Amino acid sequence: MRSVIGSAAVTLVLAASSFSAARFVNPANPLAAHRAKAVFEAKSGSTVSGEATFTEKKDGVEISIKIKGATAGLHGIHLHEKGDCSAADAASAGGHFNPDKSTHGAPDGAPHHGGDLGNITIRANGSGELKLTVKGLTVSEGEHSVVGRAFVVHAGADDLKSQPAGNSGSRVACGVIKAAN
Repeated sequence: MRSVIGSAAVTLVLAASSFSAARFVNPANPLAAHRAKAVFEAKSGSTVSGEATFTEKKDGVEISIKIKGATAGLHGIHLHEKGDCSAADAASAGGHFNPDKSTHGAPDGAPHHGGDLGNITIRANGSGELKLTVKGLTVSEGEHSVVGRAFVVHAGADDLKSQPAGNSGSRVACGVIKAAN
């Protein structure tokens, strides 16, 4: 009787640990667990807020962005090298994330920085959404990982050509990118 109970307990523990692991890693899509998120805080006297989520896919990182409290029009959006948004003007985030030492450009053009995400259109009500996939980035560890970087929203449009950063003006929102489950 004791061995049957002991055997059942071991089976239950093994089943529970298998369930727990399966909950976080999908064998059909092992990249499903590679997610990150940045929550934006207003900078440079703005009222801009929002968030970006990052999901690693086979062909790059899918980025979903939601912004509110911004002025209508185009706003440059970039990943910056340092995960530090402590400065009032977000200068603490450093320059664009550029692991391959490329020149600035459009996210779907060549060449471009790893942090070049282009522009987001903000409607008259101050809100905007954008979803894009950027090749060459990862959420998982490595030199191309977005985790530990900063997501920055700029006051103006990125012209997608001026060096080194697209001439998009002051940094009006900043969020540190953190790994998520």
